[in-house]
Amino acid sequence: MKILLADDDRVLTHLLSTKLRARGLEVVVAHDSMQALMSAMRSPTDAIVLDIQMPGGTGIEALRKLKASTKTSSIPVLVLSANGDADTLQQVKALGADGFLLKPIEPAALHRALCETLGQPVPES
Repeated sequence: MKILLADDDRVLTHLLSTKLRARGLEVVVAHDSMQALMSAMRSPTDAIVLDIQMPGGTGIEALRKLKASTKTSSIPVLVLSANGDADTLQQVKALGADGFLLKPIEPAALHRALCETLGQPVPES
């Protein structure tokens, strides 16, 4: 699986990408929403993990553009955020997000969520 991990927290992206790569995934990292959009358009992935609060435009704006583009609209998007209020959940669901994950998240939990979203066998821990 090839995953685009978009989050401005460089420590988190390093941790998650290292652990996901150790589990056999190919991971492309973007640190702002503009990078995420450009990367998704240039080289589609199997799934996108998208933070809500990033520089260069919010993850909400990026999700809206990803789902509006014929090039990326079918790519599953898991939204990752520290803000799990009902309005945010409703908004990302309405925009077509395939899942919502709260920070902080363990790499194994993210891997499980990706496998479930993509219909892959879910590994044991």
